[in-house]
Amino acid sequence: MQYIYYISVLLVIFAQHGQTDDGEMCMAKESCTETQQEPPTNNLYKAADNKYITLIEEALAAYKPCKSANCSCHLDVLKTDLRPFKSGITQEMIAQASSYGTRYQIVDHKLFRQRDCMFPARCSGVEHFIRPNLPKLPDMELIINCRDWPQISRHWNGQREPLPVLSFSKTNDYLDIMYPTWGFWEGGPAISLYPTGLGRWDQHRVSVRKAAKSWPWEKKLDQAFFRGSRTSDERDPLVLLSRMRPELVDAQYTKNQAWRSPKDTLHAEPAQEVRLEDHCQYKYLFNFRGVAASFRFKHLFLCKSLVFHVGQEWQEFFYDSLKPWVHYVPVPVGASEWELEQLIRFFREHDQLAQDIANRGFEHIWRHLRMEDVECYWKRLLRRYGKLVKYDVQRDEELIEIF
Repeated sequence: MQYIYYISVLLVIFAQHGQTDDGEMCMAKESCTETQQEPPTNNLYKAADNKYITLIEEALAAYKPCKSANCSCHLDVLKTDLRPFKSGITQEMIAQASSYGTRYQIVDHKLFRQRDCMFPARCSGVEHFIRPNLPKLPDMELIINCRDWPQISRHWNGQREPLPVLSFSKTNDYLDIMYPTWGFWEGGPAISLYPTGLGRWDQHRVSVRKAAKSWPWEKKLDQAFFRGSRTSDERDPLVLLSRMRPELVDAQYTKNQAWRSPKDTLHAEPAQEVRLEDHCQYKYLFNFRGVAASFRFKHLFLCKSLVFHVGQEWQEFFYDSLKPWVHYVPVPVGASEWELEQLIRFFREHDQLAQDIANRGFEHIWRHLRMEDVECYWKRLLRRYGKLVKYDVQRDEELIEIF
């Protein structure tokens, strides 16, 4: 009897622990009622997958493609920027605004400018776009800011009314009137690869697109890529992730004018700069703001790679027509290394989604940010601005004639 008792106890124990460690077998005549749980990390990845897929689907459902063949895709921005001046632009407003930029006059279809220009190449780039419009423009005065930073704060209570200052980039905290940057023609950031400054958008459109054809999606490296100077520490997490996961990310800092030691490149020797065309060999391209909006942003789309755009605050005139999750992947400022890794891994595992967004981004920039669109926006801006000027502009003899 004692022997039978021990056998019974063993059978009970075996019945309670009959499932094997890997959960693949249960005792005969019993069903496996509990499924083995995945590690928490996998659950987090699955939750993130669902979140990203939902964001993409919702963005596509709300998106209405711009079908216009001219710059009207961007004209809502112009309307918004000029709205604060609907009552007109006065001589007093121009006088108050004159310290915020370079003063220009258009009188009798000729262009005049104050003698000193802080950035001659930038002024030259601006003047290139004004020149073809002179024959049809009324007399006017403009204050054109060629600095990186906008000038007219929305929250400055010391000024009763906004001042008409034109700037290439701003955030929602500013009331500057945006114009297409000088860098579409000349005077963009100067690095060793572009010693006279990044410019000639018309030429880069051709050369980068040609490079993209040499790197179709299926041949691109399955890596995220970034090269640039350490303008701010917002770029640090991606560079640090690259050092931990080099198979996932190739992100390194280059020198800038402020570089003094490896400390300025996050304790590493500075990397070599990389041509825009050579970015096209990577599937995922990261864009960060510089001092203001990034000059490289528009170029990245031409590679037909998936653009990860960090931060939504800084704008140029064409940004509003680009939609997050439709044309690019938005990345919050301050995203951690883990969050960046999760986002990159998602698109590596959802290759078709990545390619679809990359293609939509390319098509939008290719069709709606041609040099003709830039010139069109300048024309619309100058004509609409000119209609707001409410005084007779008198030629200032201290200004020099440009054209």
